[in-house]
Amino acid sequence: MIPLYSTNQIREIDNFAINDLGVPSIVLMENASIQIYNAIQSEIIKSKKIKRISAVCGKGNNGGDGFAVLRHFANSGFRVVVIHIGKEHEMSEDCRTNFRILRKMAISNSDIIIQEYNSLKDLALIVNSQVILDCMLGSGAQGELREPYKEIVESLNKLKAIRVAIDIPTGLDADLGIGKTIFDSDFTITLGDYKKGLFIEQGYANCGNIIKGDIGIDPIYFEIQRAEDYLIEPEDVLESLPVKKKNIHKYSAGKVLTIAGSGSFPGAAVLTSKSALKVGAGASILAFPKSVRNLVHKKLGEVVVQAYEDQKREYLSVDDLDKLTEKIKWADAIAIGPGLGRSKETQTAVLKILEEKKCNMFVIDADAIFALGNGNYQNIDLKNFVLTPHHGEFANLINISINELNESLFRHCKEFVKRTGAYLVLKGAPTIIFNPEGEALVNSAGNPGMAKFGTGDVLTGVIAGLMSQQKDIEKSVIAGVYLHSLAADLLAANKTEYSYTAEDIIKKLPTSFNFIMRSFV
Repeated sequence: MIPLYSTNQIREIDNFAINDLGVPSIVLMENASIQIYNAIQSEIIKSKKIKRISAVCGKGNNGGDGFAVLRHFANSGFRVVVIHIGKEHEMSEDCRTNFRILRKMAISNSDIIIQEYNSLKDLALIVNSQVILDCMLGSGAQGELREPYKEIVESLNKLKAIRVAIDIPTGLDADLGIGKTIFDSDFTITLGDYKKGLFIEQGYANCGNIIKGDIGIDPIYFEIQRAEDYLIEPEDVLESLPVKKKNIHKYSAGKVLTIAGSGSFPGAAVLTSKSALKVGAGASILAFPKSVRNLVHKKLGEVVVQAYEDQKREYLSVDDLDKLTEKIKWADAIAIGPGLGRSKETQTAVLKILEEKKCNMFVIDADAIFALGNGNYQNIDLKNFVLTPHHGEFANLINISINELNESLFRHCKEFVKRTGAYLVLKGAPTIIFNPEGEALVNSAGNPGMAKFGTGDVLTGVIAGLMSQQKDIEKSVIAGVYLHSLAADLLAANKTEYSYTAEDIIKKLPTSFNFIMRSFV
Protein backbone atom coordinates (compact mmCIF):
# COMPACT_ATOMS: atom_id res chain seq x y z
CA MET A 1 0.00 0.00 0.00
CA ILE A 2 1.09 3.56 -0.65
CA PRO A 3 1.34 5.67 2.55
CA LEU A 4 -0.64 8.91 2.66
CA TYR A 5 0.77 11.57 4.96
CA SER A 6 -0.56 14.61 6.78
CA THR A 7 0.91 18.04 6.13
CA ASN A 8 2.50 18.01 9.59
CA GLN A 9 4.28 14.75 8.81
CA ILE A 10 5.62 16.11 5.50
CA ARG A 11 6.76 19.25 7.29
CA GLU A 12 8.56 17.17 9.91
CA ILE A 13 10.41 15.28 7.18
CA ASP A 14 11.44 18.58 5.56
CA ASN A 15 12.70 19.83 8.92
CA PHE A 16 14.60 16.60 9.46
CA ALA A 17 16.35 17.02 6.11
CA ILE A 18 17.24 20.65 6.85
CA ASN A 19 18.16 20.41 10.53
CA ASP A 20 19.42 16.84 10.97
CA LEU A 21 20.85 16.04 7.55
CA GLY A 22 22.05 19.57 6.92
CA VAL A 23 20.44 19.96 3.49
CA PRO A 24 19.85 23.71 2.86
CA SER A 25 16.21 24.51 2.17
CA ILE A 26 17.16 26.24 -1.08
CA VAL A 27 18.66 22.92 -2.26
CA LEU A 28 15.37 21.13 -1.51
CA MET A 29 13.57 23.80 -3.51
CA GLU A 30 15.96 23.40 -6.44
CA ASN A 31 15.55 19.60 -6.32
CA ALA A 32 11.80 20.08 -6.36
CA SER A 33 11.92 22.50 -9.29
CA ILE A 34 13.99 20.09 -11.39
CA GLN A 35 11.56 17.26 -10.64
CA ILE A 36 8.59 19.46 -11.55
CA TYR A 37 10.26 20.55 -14.78
CA ASN A 38 11.03 16.93 -15.73
CA ALA A 39 7.51 15.78 -14.83
CA ILE A 40 5.90 18.47 -16.98
CA GLN A 41 8.20 17.66 -19.87
CA SER A 42 7.62 13.90 -19.74
CA GLU A 43 4.03 13.61 -18.52
CA ILE A 44 2.31 16.73 -19.84
CA ILE A 45 4.14 18.30 -22.75
CA LYS A 46 5.51 15.12 -24.37
CA SER A 47 5.07 15.56 -28.12
CA LYS A 48 2.65 18.50 -27.88
CA LYS A 49 3.73 21.72 -29.53
CA ILE A 50 3.83 23.76 -26.34
CA LYS A 51 6.11 26.77 -26.06
CA ARG A 52 4.22 29.14 -23.70
CA ILE A 53 4.13 28.35 -19.98
CA SER A 54 2.92 30.63 -17.21
CA ALA A 55 2.74 30.53 -13.43
CA VAL A 56 0.91 32.44 -10.74
CA CYS A 57 3.22 32.55 -7.72
CA GLY A 58 2.55 33.36 -4.11
CA LYS A 59 4.91 34.80 -1.50
CA GLY A 60 5.93 31.54 0.18
CA ASN A 61 7.99 28.56 -0.83
CA ASN A 62 5.29 27.34 -3.20
CA GLY A 63 5.86 30.55 -5.14
CA GLY A 64 9.61 29.94 -4.98
CA ASP A 65 9.07 26.55 -6.63
CA GLY A 66 7.24 28.33 -9.44
CA PHE A 67 9.97 30.90 -10.05
CA ALA A 68 12.58 28.14 -10.16
CA VAL A 69 10.55 25.96 -12.53
CA LEU A 70 10.02 28.81 -14.96
CA ARG A 71 13.76 29.47 -14.91
CA HIS A 72 14.34 25.93 -16.18
CA PHE A 73 11.74 26.36 -18.90
CA ALA A 74 13.19 29.72 -19.94
CA ASN A 75 16.61 28.09 -20.21
CA SER A 76 15.05 25.47 -22.50
CA GLY A 77 13.71 28.08 -24.92
CA PHE A 78 10.13 28.41 -23.69
CA ARG A 79 8.30 31.72 -23.44
CA VAL A 80 7.40 32.14 -19.75
CA VAL A 81 5.15 34.57 -17.92
CA VAL A 82 4.94 34.85 -14.15
CA ILE A 83 2.32 36.76 -12.18
CA HIS A 84 3.47 37.18 -8.59
CA ILE A 85 1.19 38.02 -5.69
CA GLY A 86 2.81 40.39 -3.21
CA LYS A 87 5.95 42.43 -3.22
CA GLU A 88 9.53 41.21 -3.09
CA HIS A 89 10.09 42.12 0.55
CA GLU A 90 7.04 40.03 1.54
CA MET A 91 8.44 36.84 0.04
CA SER A 92 10.05 34.02 2.01
CA GLU A 93 13.85 33.94 1.77
CA ASP A 94 14.06 31.05 -0.70
CA CYS A 95 11.17 32.41 -2.75
CA ARG A 96 12.88 35.80 -2.96
CA THR A 97 16.15 34.18 -4.08
CA ASN A 98 14.52 32.46 -7.04
CA PHE A 99 12.46 35.53 -7.87
CA ARG A 100 15.62 37.65 -8.12
CA ILE A 101 17.37 35.11 -10.34
CA LEU A 102 14.44 35.06 -12.77
CA ARG A 103 14.18 38.85 -12.73
CA LYS A 104 17.86 39.19 -13.64
CA MET A 105 17.43 36.68 -16.45
CA ALA A 106 14.52 38.73 -17.79
CA ILE A 107 16.83 41.71 -18.40
CA SER A 108 18.48 39.94 -21.32
CA ASN A 109 15.70 37.49 -22.26
CA SER A 110 12.56 39.03 -23.77
CA ASP A 111 10.78 35.68 -23.51
CA ILE A 112 10.58 36.11 -19.72
CA ILE A 113 7.78 38.37 -18.52
CA ILE A 114 7.30 39.15 -14.82
CA GLN A 115 4.27 41.05 -13.55
CA GLU A 116 3.13 41.85 -10.01
CA TYR A 117 -0.57 41.15 -9.52
CA ASN A 118 -2.70 44.26 -9.05
CA SER A 119 -6.05 43.26 -10.55
CA LEU A 120 -7.69 40.61 -12.73
CA LYS A 121 -6.59 42.63 -15.76
CA ASP A 122 -3.06 41.34 -15.19
CA LEU A 123 -4.21 37.81 -16.00
CA ALA A 124 -4.59 38.92 -19.62
CA LEU A 125 -0.85 38.21 -19.89
CA ILE A 126 -1.44 34.48 -19.46
CA VAL A 127 -4.70 34.01 -21.35
CA ASN A 128 -2.87 32.52 -24.33
CA SER A 129 -0.56 30.29 -22.28
CA GLN A 130 -0.76 26.61 -23.07
CA VAL A 131 0.22 25.49 -19.56
CA ILE A 132 -0.53 27.39 -16.34
CA LEU A 133 1.13 26.49 -13.03
CA ASP A 134 -0.61 27.11 -9.73
CA CYS A 135 2.14 28.08 -7.28
CA MET A 136 0.10 30.34 -5.04
CA LEU A 137 -0.30 28.55 -1.72
CA GLY A 138 1.37 25.42 -0.38
CA SER A 139 0.02 22.47 1.52
CA GLY A 140 -0.04 24.33 4.83
CA ALA A 141 -2.83 26.68 3.75
CA GLN A 142 -6.22 26.06 5.38
CA GLY A 143 -9.65 27.63 5.43
CA GLU A 144 -11.57 29.58 2.82
CA LEU A 145 -9.52 31.49 0.28
CA ARG A 146 -9.14 35.21 0.82
CA GLU A 147 -8.75 37.76 -1.94
CA PRO A 148 -6.99 38.09 -4.27
CA TYR A 149 -6.50 34.31 -4.30
CA LYS A 150 -10.20 33.55 -4.62
CA GLU A 151 -10.78 35.74 -7.67
CA ILE A 152 -7.58 34.54 -9.30
CA VAL A 153 -8.51 30.86 -8.87
CA GLU A 154 -12.01 31.45 -10.21
CA SER A 155 -10.55 33.17 -13.29
CA LEU A 156 -7.86 30.55 -13.92
CA ASN A 157 -10.44 27.76 -13.77
CA LYS A 158 -12.17 29.28 -16.81
CA LEU A 159 -9.10 29.23 -19.03
CA LYS A 160 -8.55 26.51 -21.65
CA ALA A 161 -4.90 25.93 -20.81
CA ILE A 162 -3.59 22.76 -19.19
CA ARG A 163 -3.72 23.55 -15.47
CA VAL A 164 -1.00 22.15 -13.22
CA ALA A 165 -0.99 22.49 -9.43
CA ILE A 166 2.38 22.45 -7.71
CA ASP A 167 2.27 20.39 -4.49
CA ILE A 168 -1.48 20.92 -3.96
CA PRO A 169 -4.23 22.90 -5.70
CA THR A 170 -4.77 26.32 -4.14
CA GLY A 171 -7.86 26.30 -1.95
CA LEU A 172 -7.69 22.59 -1.08
CA ASP A 173 -7.07 21.50 2.50
CA ALA A 174 -4.23 18.98 2.16
CA ASP A 175 -5.44 16.98 5.17
CA LEU A 176 -9.22 17.07 4.83
CA GLY A 177 -9.55 17.22 1.06
CA ILE A 178 -12.11 20.03 1.25
CA GLY A 179 -12.40 23.64 0.16
CA LYS A 180 -14.98 26.09 -1.18
CA THR A 181 -13.00 27.56 -4.08
CA ILE A 182 -10.31 25.23 -5.45
CA PHE A 183 -7.93 25.44 -8.40
CA ASP A 184 -9.22 22.82 -10.82
CA SER A 185 -6.09 20.94 -11.87
CA ASP A 186 -5.54 18.66 -14.80
CA PHE A 187 -2.33 17.52 -13.09
CA THR A 188 -1.01 17.87 -9.55
CA ILE A 189 2.72 17.42 -8.93
CA THR A 190 2.95 16.77 -5.21
CA LEU A 191 6.32 17.20 -3.52
CA GLY A 192 8.05 14.86 -1.06
CA ASP A 193 5.29 12.27 -0.79
CA TYR A 194 1.55 11.84 -1.14
CA LYS A 195 -0.79 13.92 1.03
CA LYS A 196 -4.09 12.24 1.86
CA GLY A 197 -6.18 15.29 0.96
CA LEU A 198 -5.26 14.79 -2.69
CA PHE A 199 -7.12 11.48 -2.85
CA ILE A 200 -10.34 12.15 -0.94
CA GLU A 201 -13.42 14.32 -1.20
CA GLN A 202 -12.88 17.40 -3.40
CA GLY A 203 -9.21 16.55 -3.73
CA TYR A 204 -10.25 13.47 -5.68
CA ALA A 205 -12.27 15.70 -8.03
CA ASN A 206 -9.89 18.66 -8.33
CA CYS A 207 -6.38 17.19 -8.48
CA GLY A 208 -6.54 15.49 -11.87
CA ASN A 209 -3.64 13.11 -12.50
CA ILE A 210 -1.32 13.06 -9.50
CA ILE A 211 2.44 12.85 -9.99
CA LYS A 212 4.93 12.52 -7.13
CA GLY A 213 7.94 14.85 -7.29
CA ASP A 214 11.14 13.94 -5.46
CA ILE A 215 12.87 16.65 -3.40
CA GLY A 216 16.09 14.74 -2.86
CA ILE A 217 15.28 12.98 0.41
CA ASP A 218 15.87 9.23 0.57
CA PRO A 219 12.46 7.48 0.93
CA ILE A 220 13.82 5.63 3.97
CA TYR A 221 13.53 8.87 5.96
CA PHE A 222 9.79 8.98 5.35
CA GLU A 223 9.53 5.85 7.48
CA ILE A 224 10.29 8.07 10.47
CA GLN A 225 6.67 9.18 10.20
CA ARG A 226 4.13 6.38 10.70
CA ALA A 227 1.28 6.66 8.23
CA GLU A 228 -2.26 5.81 9.34
CA ASP A 229 -3.79 6.15 5.90
CA TYR A 230 -2.98 4.32 2.68
CA LEU A 231 -3.81 4.09 -1.00
CA ILE A 232 -4.73 0.59 -2.19
CA GLU A 233 -2.56 -0.81 -5.00
CA PRO A 234 -3.32 -3.74 -7.35
CA GLU A 235 -0.62 -5.80 -5.58
CA ASP A 236 -2.60 -5.50 -2.35
CA VAL A 237 -5.63 -6.95 -4.09
CA LEU A 238 -3.69 -9.93 -5.43
CA GLU A 239 -2.48 -10.68 -1.91
CA SER A 240 -6.05 -10.41 -0.62
CA LEU A 241 -7.70 -12.94 -2.92
CA PRO A 242 -9.00 -16.20 -1.39
CA VAL A 243 -6.89 -19.30 -2.02
CA LYS A 244 -8.78 -22.04 -3.86
CA LYS A 245 -7.73 -25.51 -2.67
CA LYS A 246 -7.98 -28.41 -5.09
CA ASN A 247 -10.23 -30.50 -2.86
CA ILE A 248 -12.92 -27.93 -2.07
CA HIS A 249 -16.61 -28.51 -2.80
CA LYS A 250 -19.54 -26.11 -3.14
CA TYR A 251 -20.23 -25.94 0.59
CA SER A 252 -16.61 -25.58 1.66
CA ALA A 253 -16.02 -22.92 -0.99
CA GLY A 254 -18.11 -20.40 0.92
CA LYS A 255 -21.78 -20.19 1.85
CA VAL A 256 -23.58 -16.83 1.61
CA LEU A 257 -27.08 -16.01 2.82
CA THR A 258 -28.53 -12.78 1.49
CA ILE A 259 -31.40 -11.34 3.51
CA ALA A 260 -32.63 -8.65 1.17
CA GLY A 261 -35.44 -7.46 -1.01
CA SER A 262 -39.18 -7.01 -0.62
CA GLY A 263 -42.24 -6.70 -2.81
CA SER A 264 -41.44 -3.03 -3.34
CA PHE A 265 -37.69 -3.46 -3.98
CA PRO A 266 -36.87 -6.90 -5.42
CA GLY A 267 -34.05 -5.87 -7.77
CA ALA A 268 -31.45 -5.12 -5.09
CA ALA A 269 -31.76 -8.64 -3.67
CA VAL A 270 -31.06 -10.16 -7.09
CA LEU A 271 -27.93 -8.07 -7.62
CA THR A 272 -26.50 -8.83 -4.18
CA SER A 273 -27.10 -12.59 -4.18
CA LYS A 274 -25.81 -13.06 -7.76
CA SER A 275 -22.64 -11.07 -7.00
CA ALA A 276 -21.68 -13.43 -4.18
CA LEU A 277 -21.49 -16.35 -6.61
CA LYS A 278 -19.64 -14.37 -9.23
CA VAL A 279 -16.67 -13.80 -6.90
CA GLY A 280 -16.24 -17.46 -6.05
CA ALA A 281 -18.65 -18.36 -3.25
CA GLY A 282 -19.77 -21.98 -3.57
CA ALA A 283 -23.37 -21.44 -2.50
CA SER A 284 -25.63 -18.40 -2.46
CA ILE A 285 -29.11 -18.42 -0.95
CA LEU A 286 -31.54 -15.51 -1.04
CA ALA A 287 -34.07 -15.18 1.78
CA PHE A 288 -37.11 -13.54 0.19
CA PRO A 289 -40.85 -13.16 0.94
CA LYS A 290 -42.80 -16.18 -0.33
CA SER A 291 -45.78 -14.14 -1.47
CA VAL A 292 -43.72 -12.30 -4.10
CA ARG A 293 -40.95 -14.79 -4.87
CA ASN A 294 -42.02 -14.84 -8.51
CA LEU A 295 -40.48 -11.34 -8.78
CA VAL A 296 -36.97 -12.76 -8.40
CA HIS A 297 -37.07 -16.47 -9.19
CA LYS A 298 -36.35 -16.30 -12.91
CA LYS A 299 -33.61 -13.69 -12.52
CA LEU A 300 -31.37 -15.55 -10.09
CA GLY A 301 -29.76 -18.29 -12.14
CA GLU A 302 -27.80 -20.53 -9.76
CA VAL A 303 -28.89 -18.64 -6.63
CA VAL A 304 -31.32 -20.62 -4.45
CA VAL A 305 -34.39 -18.88 -3.00
CA GLN A 306 -35.25 -19.54 0.63
CA ALA A 307 -38.84 -18.28 0.54
CA TYR A 308 -40.17 -17.46 3.99
CA GLU A 309 -43.91 -17.36 4.70
CA ASP A 310 -44.69 -13.66 5.02
CA GLN A 311 -48.51 -13.77 5.18
CA LYS A 312 -48.63 -11.62 2.03
CA ARG A 313 -46.95 -8.68 3.78
CA GLU A 314 -44.25 -8.72 1.07
CA TYR A 315 -41.53 -7.77 3.56
CA LEU A 316 -39.52 -9.24 6.44
CA SER A 317 -40.85 -9.22 10.00
CA VAL A 318 -39.89 -10.82 13.32
CA ASP A 319 -42.54 -13.50 12.74
CA ASP A 320 -40.48 -14.78 9.79
CA LEU A 321 -37.21 -15.28 11.64
CA ASP A 322 -37.89 -18.80 12.93
CA LYS A 323 -37.90 -20.01 9.31
CA LEU A 324 -34.50 -18.40 8.72
CA THR A 325 -32.63 -19.48 11.84
CA GLU A 326 -31.26 -22.68 10.31
CA LYS A 327 -29.94 -20.86 7.23
CA ILE A 328 -28.43 -18.06 9.32
CA LYS A 329 -26.42 -20.66 11.26
CA TRP A 330 -25.54 -22.42 7.98
CA ALA A 331 -24.01 -19.36 6.35
CA ASP A 332 -20.34 -18.42 6.49
CA ALA A 333 -21.29 -14.80 5.74
CA ILE A 334 -24.56 -12.91 5.57
CA ALA A 335 -25.40 -9.91 3.40
CA ILE A 336 -28.33 -7.99 4.84
CA GLY A 337 -30.18 -4.86 3.93
CA PRO A 338 -30.53 -4.09 0.20
CA GLY A 339 -34.17 -3.51 -0.70
CA LEU A 340 -35.58 -4.76 2.61
CA GLY A 341 -37.65 -1.62 3.12
CA ARG A 342 -37.96 0.54 6.21
CA SER A 343 -41.14 -0.61 7.90
CA LYS A 344 -40.91 -0.77 11.69
CA GLU A 345 -41.50 -4.53 11.58
CA THR A 346 -38.58 -5.01 9.19
CA GLN A 347 -36.27 -2.81 11.25
CA THR A 348 -37.13 -4.77 14.38
CA ALA A 349 -36.38 -8.03 12.58
CA VAL A 350 -33.03 -6.73 11.34
CA LEU A 351 -31.99 -5.64 14.82
CA LYS A 352 -32.94 -9.02 16.26
CA ILE A 353 -30.85 -10.86 13.64
CA LEU A 354 -27.84 -8.66 14.36
CA GLU A 355 -28.24 -8.84 18.14
CA GLU A 356 -28.42 -12.65 18.15
CA LYS A 357 -25.31 -12.84 15.95
CA LYS A 358 -25.85 -16.46 14.97
CA CYS A 359 -23.43 -15.95 12.08
CA ASN A 360 -19.92 -14.62 12.67
CA MET A 361 -19.69 -12.32 9.67
CA PHE A 362 -22.20 -9.82 8.31
CA VAL A 363 -22.15 -7.24 5.54
CA ILE A 364 -24.71 -4.60 6.52
CA ASP A 365 -26.04 -2.27 3.85
CA ALA A 366 -28.86 0.07 2.92
CA ASP A 367 -32.06 -0.50 4.94
CA ALA A 368 -30.20 -2.58 7.53
CA ILE A 369 -27.94 0.42 8.18
CA PHE A 370 -31.06 2.56 8.55
CA ALA A 371 -32.29 0.14 11.22
CA LEU A 372 -29.09 0.77 13.20
CA GLY A 373 -29.86 4.49 13.40
CA ASN A 374 -31.25 6.38 16.39
CA GLY A 375 -28.40 4.96 18.46
CA ASN A 376 -29.49 1.35 17.93
CA TYR A 377 -25.99 0.37 16.75
CA GLN A 378 -24.67 1.11 20.24
CA ASN A 379 -26.64 -1.83 21.62
CA ILE A 380 -25.14 -4.35 19.18
CA ASP A 381 -21.72 -6.00 19.10
CA LEU A 382 -20.52 -4.99 15.64
CA LYS A 383 -17.15 -6.73 15.83
CA ASN A 384 -16.50 -8.68 12.59
CA PHE A 385 -19.33 -6.79 10.89
CA VAL A 386 -18.84 -4.73 7.73
CA LEU A 387 -21.01 -1.66 7.22
CA THR A 388 -21.25 -0.23 3.69
CA PRO A 389 -23.04 3.14 3.87
CA HIS A 390 -22.73 6.09 1.55
CA HIS A 391 -22.08 9.48 3.16
CA GLY A 392 -25.73 10.30 3.80
CA GLU A 393 -26.44 6.93 5.40
CA PHE A 394 -23.40 7.20 7.65
CA ALA A 395 -24.23 10.75 8.74
CA ASN A 396 -27.73 9.57 9.62
CA LEU A 397 -26.33 6.56 11.48
CA ILE A 398 -24.16 8.66 13.81
CA ASN A 399 -26.75 11.45 13.94
CA ILE A 400 -24.85 14.34 12.38
CA SER A 401 -25.40 16.43 9.26
CA ILE A 402 -23.68 15.76 5.95
CA ASN A 403 -21.80 19.06 6.31
CA GLU A 404 -20.51 18.05 9.74
CA LEU A 405 -19.36 14.71 8.36
CA ASN A 406 -17.59 16.19 5.35
CA GLU A 407 -15.81 18.84 7.41
CA SER A 408 -14.09 16.13 9.45
CA LEU A 409 -14.66 12.89 7.58
CA PHE A 410 -11.69 10.89 8.79
CA ARG A 411 -12.19 11.84 12.43
CA HIS A 412 -15.84 10.73 12.51
CA CYS A 413 -15.17 7.50 10.66
CA LYS A 414 -12.14 6.54 12.74
CA GLU A 415 -13.96 7.26 15.99
CA PHE A 416 -16.79 5.00 14.85
CA VAL A 417 -14.65 1.98 13.96
CA LYS A 418 -12.49 2.28 17.07
CA ARG A 419 -15.59 2.46 19.24
CA THR A 420 -17.51 -0.38 17.58
CA GLY A 421 -14.81 -2.71 16.26
CA ALA A 422 -16.59 -2.78 12.88
CA TYR A 423 -15.16 -2.34 9.41
CA LEU A 424 -16.59 0.69 7.65
CA VAL A 425 -16.71 0.81 3.86
CA LEU A 426 -17.72 4.40 3.13
CA LYS A 427 -19.02 4.36 -0.43
CA GLY A 428 -18.24 7.40 -2.51
CA ALA A 429 -15.76 8.94 -4.89
CA PRO A 430 -13.52 7.36 -3.84
CA THR A 431 -14.70 4.58 -1.54
CA ILE A 432 -12.68 4.50 1.71
CA ILE A 433 -12.24 1.52 4.04
CA PHE A 434 -11.76 2.17 7.76
CA ASN A 435 -10.54 -0.78 9.84
CA PRO A 436 -11.01 -1.22 13.62
CA GLU A 437 -7.43 0.01 14.24
CA GLY A 438 -8.43 3.37 12.77
CA GLU A 439 -6.48 3.07 9.53
CA ALA A 440 -8.02 4.43 6.33
CA LEU A 441 -7.50 2.50 3.08
CA VAL A 442 -8.41 4.61 0.05
CA ASN A 443 -9.61 2.87 -3.11
CA SER A 444 -7.62 3.88 -6.20
CA ALA A 445 -9.98 2.45 -8.83
CA GLY A 446 -13.42 3.46 -10.07
CA ASN A 447 -15.08 6.12 -12.23
CA PRO A 448 -18.17 8.38 -12.29
CA GLY A 449 -20.21 5.78 -14.19
CA MET A 450 -20.61 3.88 -10.91
CA ALA A 451 -23.02 6.53 -9.65
CA LYS A 452 -26.10 4.47 -10.58
CA PHE A 453 -28.79 2.45 -8.87
CA GLY A 454 -27.61 -1.03 -7.94
CA THR A 455 -23.84 -0.66 -7.88
CA GLY A 456 -23.79 -0.55 -4.07
CA ASP A 457 -25.93 -3.70 -3.92
CA VAL A 458 -23.38 -5.48 -6.10
CA LEU A 459 -20.55 -4.38 -3.77
CA THR A 460 -22.40 -5.85 -0.77
CA GLY A 461 -22.61 -9.23 -2.48
CA VAL A 462 -19.01 -9.09 -3.64
CA ILE A 463 -17.68 -8.47 -0.13
CA ALA A 464 -19.93 -11.14 1.41
CA GLY A 465 -18.89 -13.66 -1.24
CA LEU A 466 -15.19 -13.07 -0.58
CA MET A 467 -15.66 -13.15 3.21
CA SER A 468 -17.40 -16.50 3.01
CA GLN A 469 -14.35 -18.04 1.34
CA GLN A 470 -11.47 -16.92 3.52
CA LYS A 471 -12.83 -15.59 6.82
CA ASP A 472 -10.32 -12.71 6.65
CA ILE A 473 -12.50 -9.62 6.72
CA GLU A 474 -9.89 -7.00 5.91
CA LYS A 475 -8.54 -8.89 2.90
CA SER A 476 -12.07 -9.50 1.66
CA VAL A 477 -13.01 -5.85 1.95
CA ILE A 478 -9.82 -4.66 0.20
CA ALA A 479 -10.26 -7.12 -2.66
CA GLY A 480 -14.00 -6.57 -2.91
CA VAL A 481 -13.90 -2.79 -3.07
CA TYR A 482 -11.08 -2.71 -5.62
CA LEU A 483 -12.33 -5.51 -7.90
CA HIS A 484 -15.82 -4.01 -7.96
CA SER A 485 -14.38 -0.66 -9.09
CA LEU A 486 -11.91 -2.27 -11.48
CA ALA A 487 -14.78 -4.04 -13.22
CA ALA A 488 -16.38 -0.63 -13.70
CA ASP A 489 -13.13 0.81 -15.10
CA LEU A 490 -12.84 -2.05 -17.59
CA LEU A 491 -16.44 -1.43 -18.65
CA ALA A 492 -15.85 2.30 -19.03
CA ALA A 493 -13.01 1.60 -21.46
CA ASN A 494 -15.53 0.13 -23.92
CA LYS A 495 -19.01 1.26 -22.90
CA THR A 496 -17.93 4.72 -21.60
CA GLU A 497 -18.88 5.99 -18.15
CA TYR A 498 -22.43 6.67 -19.35
CA SER A 499 -23.68 3.34 -20.52
CA TYR A 500 -22.91 0.44 -18.20
CA THR A 501 -25.18 -0.79 -15.40
CA ALA A 502 -24.86 -2.67 -12.11
CA GLU A 503 -25.71 -5.89 -13.95
CA ASP A 504 -22.83 -5.19 -16.34
CA ILE A 505 -20.47 -4.87 -13.38
CA ILE A 506 -21.48 -8.35 -12.19
CA LYS A 507 -20.76 -9.79 -15.62
CA LYS A 508 -17.38 -8.03 -15.72
CA LEU A 509 -16.19 -9.29 -12.33
CA PRO A 510 -14.44 -12.38 -13.78
CA THR A 511 -12.44 -10.12 -16.09
CA SER A 512 -11.35 -7.94 -13.18
CA PHE A 513 -10.13 -11.03 -11.30
CA ASN A 514 -8.26 -12.14 -14.40
CA PHE A 515 -6.74 -8.70 -14.87
CA ILE A 516 -5.27 -8.73 -11.34
CA MET A 517 -4.07 -12.33 -11.47
CA ARG A 518 -2.43 -11.97 -14.90
CA SER A 519 -0.82 -8.60 -14.19
CA PHE A 520 1.79 -10.03 -11.85
CA VAL A 521 2.65 -13.28 -13.60
